[in-house]
Amino acid sequence: MSLLLEAVGFFLATVGWALLAVTLFNSYWRVSTVAGNVITTSTLFENLWQSCATDSTGVYNCWEFQSLLELPAYLQASRALMITALVLGFFGILCAMVGMKCTKIAEESSNVKAKLAATGGCLFVLAGICGMVTVSWYAFNITRDFFNPLFVGTKYEIGPALYLGWSASLLTIIGGGFLFSSCRAHSSPEKSYNYPYKGTKSAMSAANTTPARPRVESNASSVGKYGKNAYV
Repeated sequence: MSLLLEAVGFFLATVGWALLAVTLFNSYWRVSTVAGNVITTSTLFENLWQSCATDSTGVYNCWEFQSLLELPAYLQASRALMITALVLGFFGILCAMVGMKCTKIAEESSNVKAKLAATGGCLFVLAGICGMVTVSWYAFNITRDFFNPLFVGTKYEIGPALYLGWSASLLTIIGGGFLFSSCRAHSSPEKSYNYPYKGTKSAMSAANTTPARPRVESNASSVGKYGKNAYV
């Protein structure tokens, strides 16, 4: 059962980590459509690295954010959190691969493999939390500007990349939790203590320890010792 739990957890966490990488480079974090006639209708979309615009004819232009210091604070933090999530997930994959029971690495020590599997699970959970915080924070800023009547800039809506990021973060957290909980199944070998066996005393040994009764000499020996006149 623990082997199945490890395999399912590793699969879910690895798939979630890969989807987080896809989310990071996806262009549709937020989308805005400027309505018009067939020619002038255009779509604006952005991610953490660039902003793009396309029209109904299929022609689009993209420009990268030039200055890091000019970006909003939440955008800078989102970049850092997503990169941290990918790094944590990478190390989580390495630890989980070594710590899983189905691998032959360090198989002579079950305690070490259990600790590595638990460490990999923790790293996956942290990676999923970083991704979840990033996507949720980004979505919060989108909805805040969209429903703010005093906001004069372009109002964006939540793009498909955010839904992908939520799913990826959830898969990573669930897979990491499975890996962490499977470490309990790695039971350490029971220590056997050898105690010297002491058998019960036999009846013969008990008889030997019983104090000997004094011998009663026979009449013949008494007569020989004291003589016949002793009994007259």
